[in-house]
Amino acid sequence: MGALDGRVAIVTGAGRGLGRAHALRLAREGASVVVNDLGAGVQGEGASAIHAKEVAAEIEAAGGRAIASGHDVSDWSGAEALIGLAVGEFGRLDVLVNNAGILRDRTLANMAEEEWDAVIRVHLKGHAATTRHAMTHWRNQAKAGAEVKASVIHTTSVSGFAGNFGQANYAAAKLAIVALSRVTDLEGERYGVRSNVISPSARTRLETSLKPVAEGAFDTFDPANVSPLVAWLSRADCPARSQVFQVYGNRVLVVQIAAVAHRLETDGRWTLEALDRMLPSHLVRPARIADFVEGVGLGSSP
Repeated sequence: MGALDGRVAIVTGAGRGLGRAHALRLAREGASVVVNDLGAGVQGEGASAIHAKEVAAEIEAAGGRAIASGHDVSDWSGAEALIGLAVGEFGRLDVLVNNAGILRDRTLANMAEEEWDAVIRVHLKGHAATTRHAMTHWRNQAKAGAEVKASVIHTTSVSGFAGNFGQANYAAAKLAIVALSRVTDLEGERYGVRSNVISPSARTRLETSLKPVAEGAFDTFDPANVSPLVAWLSRADCPARSQVFQVYGNRVLVVQIAAVAHRLETDGRWTLEALDRMLPSHLVRPARIADFVEGVGLGSSP
């Protein structure tokens, strides 16, 4: 018996890297999986269904149920068709894992409009479009009297929390995804829908600086390390909602985004003199990527 027996999941960007690892783990836990991947390059160029078909075939060879999809999740109608494929093929939809993404790194002063638009389109619109049509499906199911226990799992990045040189487009999209998840959870609760966000630190086509370790050692940045949390969030009885998790290796950090560091008050309206006197000593240090990757100062445990 698997933890996800009888559940149906869509994983976007599932032809390689993190998405592939998620699809394989969900299938191993008993879920039927729609393996979605446009097959584009790192910068979003081209398209090929081969990678999605390979992962779907791998799942079926292991005794699972899967179907490949080449839908473009950043296209509104393509996202709608993807949701329809899952329901038409497997009769239901329970889990949506939004993972697909690209990179177009460039300093903001040099960034072309198309480089900005492409990254925002694939990451933010690609998360929003699939979620929109999945939410419509679940709303209709709930209104028809069906019991819905659905889960949306979005993918953000430490670049969204802390910024990263040359990634204004990517970082902006990734932080916006956190807000998207929160609204999804607020609006979806009445229909039985939960929404959470994962921030994975793993070796993928988009992150090539994390090298494999020596044979036999624990590979901290293996994408498969992230997938157990995805499977846990996919369970019908999972209690998590509106959470943000940073995951790498054997660590899971629960990240609080909207936290008040200091509260200052004055008599009546603030003056420049009062602000100059009181604010400088209460300014907070900007978060660094290391704070999230290493858990520095976040109260994490090894």
